Amino acid sequence: MVFHLVGLGLGDDQDITLKGLKALKGCAKIYLEAYTSVLTVPKEQLEEAWGVSIEIADRTLVETGVEEAMLERAKAEDIALLVVGDPFGATTHCDLLERAKEMGVPLNVVHNASIMNAVGCCGLQLYRFGETVSICFFSPNWRPDSFYDKLVANKAAGLHSLALLDIKVKEPTMASLARGKPLFLPPRFMTIRQACLQLIEVEEKRGGGICGPEARGVAVARVGAATQQLVHGSLSELATVEMGGPLHSLVLVGAADEVELGLLGAFCVKATEAPQMAADAIEAADAETLANAEAHEGKVAGGGRVVF
Repeated sequence: MVFHLVGLGLGDDQDITLKGLKALKGCAKIYLEAYTSVLTVPKEQLEEAWGVSIEIADRTLVETGVEEAMLERAKAEDIALLVVGDPFGATTHCDLLERAKEMGVPLNVVHNASIMNAVGCCGLQLYRFGETVSICFFSPNWRPDSFYDKLVANKAAGLHSLALLDIKVKEPTMASLARGKPLFLPPRFMTIRQACLQLIEVEEKRGGGICGPEARGVAVARVGAATQQLVHGSLSELATVEMGGPLHSLVLVGAADEVELGLLGAFCVKATEAPQMAADAIEAADAETLANAEAHEGKVAGGGRVVF
């Protein structure tokens, strides 16, 4: 029997490969990992399109309950875990495969498209990207900026930087954790606006000339979907562009050559020509960001400044 780790690609139910679909048809149980990334369609659409039943696997199940729920069971029957993008796009999945090998569980990995390679749709060449970074939601008492050093190294080498933006699914409040009875907040997905403003704040603190208001970036949203959106401009310009629903990612442009600049202009819309957020929408978005941060930590930001 086999444990199948199946990549779903980036868009919807149409992106699964024939090899992946064949693997699912023989499975006794199919799980969908839904916290490292999400598709643009609900689980029910996948079930209807593929003729299978799917159970959502949250972070707790994947990281602490997977051996009993999936791996041990896969010794007797075929079990599948579906992941958005490619199975090797997250360290969580690599750890899972390592545990499966240690337990002697037969494995079948089915690859698919990931943001790590699909980001080339913006016109920047993949071989000119440096180390990828992750940007986490800021909160009143936690404003991590360790990614900045990687951005510095990438820029020094003339390389572009792909920034993966934070996703919070089934996130407990700090107060509820302290009580031992987790209370989960609604899902939230970092937007281009949130990422740009956080980067600009980090630049104010670090001062290395890496990600200030005039730094050049490419905002990408829903890559692989019919509603895919690609916009280029300065971070201050991108912060006011209406990018629509999740998922969003951001590229900081390095030393782009003439060919890349031409492709960037052909594939992406200029930020100044893209749909703009209305003033009331900006105000509402910033208020929601602040409220989410306060809900998570139980703290209130002071000084009248928006806290992301």
